[in-house]
Amino acid sequence: MVYFNSKDVAIIALCAALWGVLNAIFSPIFFQMFGLPFLCDLIGFTALTITVWWTRKLGSATMVGLIATIINFIFNPAAITFLGFTAASIVFDAMSWLIRYKNEFRKATYTFVSMTSISTLSAAVAGFIIGTLFMTGSPVLAKWGGALGWAALHAVGGIIGGIIGSVSIVTLISHGIQIEQLNTIKTNERTENVLK
Repeated sequence: MVYFNSKDVAIIALCAALWGVLNAIFSPIFFQMFGLPFLCDLIGFTALTITVWWTRKLGSATMVGLIATIINFIFNPAAITFLGFTAASIVFDAMSWLIRYKNEFRKATYTFVSMTSISTLSAAVAGFIIGTLFMTGSPVLAKWGGALGWAALHAVGGIIGGIIGSVSIVTLISHGIQIEQLNTIKTNERTENVLK
């Protein structure tokens, strides 16, 4: 049996492309205008939240992060700071798996609390890695209090991304789109076809 089905692969590819392309195009513009790293976190953690909700499989967020990294390097080969987000997607994946998907998405409140918390911590990890490994000596880094300040700025972006991702999930569910129902329908159709 295949671990990722075609729907999982589609959402992984869609979210990775969304993150990689939007980040490569708009995040540098936003950073030049405001000197803040929020947009890359917002886009990335919204995409990761939706991916984990849809697939509920370990490795899906990591795959999104890896593919988004490749896409980002295609558009901007010098943007090695994105490797911090690659690491953050692995942290996001592991934390989502540890909390258990049924707990995270059982109710809207659980979704908001768990996804926003995971996004915030993962974004802080990305910010700390970027600040420590890629921005040493940068005046922007010094302006915000070093690597810990940079991690805090990324954490704010993670909060925003987690909230947007959670709102997206709750909205989809309120419109009748639920993953369990889709999987049950698919299983029932297979069973009926076998019995015919």
